[in-house]
Amino acid sequence: MSELIRFGISLEKELSEKFDHIIKQRSYTNRSEALRDLIRKELVKKQWHTGREVAGAITLVYDHHRRDLVSKLTDTQHDYHHIIISTQHIHLDHHNCLEIIVVKGKPLDVEKLTDVIRATKGVKHTGLTMATTGKDIT
Repeated sequence: MSELIRFGISLEKELSEKFDHIIKQRSYTNRSEALRDLIRKELVKKQWHTGREVAGAITLVYDHHRRDLVSKLTDTQHDYHHIIISTQHIHLDHHNCLEIIVVKGKPLDVEKLTDVIRATKGVKHTGLTMATTGKDIT
């Protein structure tokens, strides 16, 4: 079990009340867990900015009836096969599909893949969720 360190912080009353409201909304059991989560979030952002190996998910929505779009997206994914772990394809309706591409690699490669997909004509929406491989985050 890891060693716990206790420390105190000082906050303005209004800021403390806003923080407590967020804690309640997000169902945290206490302030400590909420603070730990905020710290972890900053550590993940740091990993993305320092170029360390990261994980994430790229989501995209597109009309699969659009001429040559599916083959362009497949070719792009093959170009980045070294960072793609998995893909999931969901049929939203007769025309629209949602794909989730799980990635692991260098942040610049993941961001480049996201940009290439986003710029592909016919893609309606693209999003990137930054995550971590879990290394160096407790």
